Amino acid sequence: MESRSPETFAARFGETARSLGRAARLRGLDVPTFRYPPGLDGVQRSIRRRSGSATIAVVVRGRPWGAVVADMVEGIVVANDLDPARADTVRAALWLALEEPALAA
Repeated sequence: MESRSPETFAARFGETARSLGRAARLRGLDVPTFRYPPGLDGVQRSIRRRSGSATIAVVVRGRPWGAVVADMVEGIVVANDLDPARADTVRAALWLALEEPALAA
């Protein structure tokens, strides 16, 4: 777990959401909105669908950053209702976009 100032954390969360969004868009996927925390108690991630768009909310406090990012990646997969083979390909591409942005295009 990481302790960061709220401003630093918000910037990191926002940049991660933008990077994932760019990578998803390049693959022809719908890009959900990301926020934190979920409005539901007792869940790590929630998805809300409304008017043709999706909002992914994740718990961030007290969790490793990798777990937060994994929930964001999985949120994109779920929001796009991908079949298993495409889901695996998309997950790999989204992680690559975060690790090696120049290779992700």
